[in-house]
Amino acid sequence: MGLSSKDVDVLLVRLIEEGYLNEERFAIQFAGGHFRQKKWGKVKIVYELRQKKVSEANIKKAVEELKGEDYQGSLQKLALAKWESLKGEQYLNRQAKTIAYLARKGYEMPGIQETIKKLRSGLAG
Repeated sequence: MGLSSKDVDVLLVRLIEEGYLNEERFAIQFAGGHFRQKKWGKVKIVYELRQKKVSEANIKKAVEELKGEDYQGSLQKLALAKWESLKGEQYLNRQAKTIAYLARKGYEMPGIQETIKKLRSGLAG
């Protein structure tokens, strides 16, 4: 009940022509979906798209689609939740574990450091 290789080729050509098999579309959907659902940062998304052999141009387009405010908001929300979950920890352990968590999620270190700085000043103020 399998398809012949000619039938497969015809179907693939049709899917490509109609835009169902499109690397750019895949990259944008992958980035947006993993950002919204799994709260991944740009670093992890870029890594995963490279693992899937997506072109650098399409990776760049996909990452540009992640909105700045939404992205920062997600980073801050994740940081605050992790920070709060570590209330019993010593201050430096709490900070180190929060930074490590955010880095594993794929957020950039400058953004992480800025967010941690805000969390610390929020506690002082």
